[in-house]
Amino acid sequence: MSDTAPPSLVDLRALRLDTALALIGQGTDQPAPLPHAAASPTAYLQTVVDSLCELSLRDPLSGLANRRHFHAALEREVDRVARSGEAALLMMLDIDHFKRVNDTYGHVAGDRVLQVVARTLASCVRPMDTLARYGGEEFAIVLPACQAEFGRAVAERIRRVVAATPIKLGPNTTLHVTLSIGGAFALQWIRSTTGLWTNRADSQLYRAKSEGRNRVCIEEQPSSTVSAEEKNLLFAPLYTPSGWGELPPMNSSDSAY
Repeated sequence: MSDTAPPSLVDLRALRLDTALALIGQGTDQPAPLPHAAASPTAYLQTVVDSLCELSLRDPLSGLANRRHFHAALEREVDRVARSGEAALLMMLDIDHFKRVNDTYGHVAGDRVLQVVARTLASCVRPMDTLARYGGEEFAIVLPACQAEFGRAVAERIRRVVAATPIKLGPNTTLHVTLSIGGAFALQWIRSTTGLWTNRADSQLYRAKSEGRNRVCIEEQPSSTVSAEEKNLLFAPLYTPSGWGELPPMNSSDSAY
């Protein structure tokens, strides 16, 4: 066997990676990967691909998960709750009177507000939770394995922490903003849809807005509509041999008629 290594199948010089590397450098805290830092061309390209995948799932302004990532996490949680029956809470959060911030101080100040709120929210959730910028001044959090009492406490703590956080816009300008928060629990043991779950949480957010803002409205956790007997039927084997109801063995003296 020859000791000569086979030629590489990847010629980095033939690839136009400048745009990809520039995007990675602008969109992440880490510098763009360098070819000489990798053990092989394949390892280098895998690093570039991984960095681009991570970038595609992150909101560039806030650094949080973006809507694409959020919907994927929501789909996984709907499936998990349907299989396990564990509680899960979806919270929708909206910055109150955000348009007033943009109109009064400008969009650069509005971006600053979004970044500070995003950082504050990130400090209030668990590593297992999914926090995303849903769009505009709206955020979303998926909290798996979340009982009703815990969910309400987390939502109220988030509301208070954001309201108490000063946002410095300049040497002589500091703002405080508030959040309206709506939440809904996933339907346990039932394969619902992410759209229905999101609509229910949105309805609670609208309720919080209409009742005066800077408040939490969470839908009562729905009780399972599947009984214990039905769960056993759903998740037990389709047929368990027991001998009951089987025909006795036929003797040679038995007649077929």
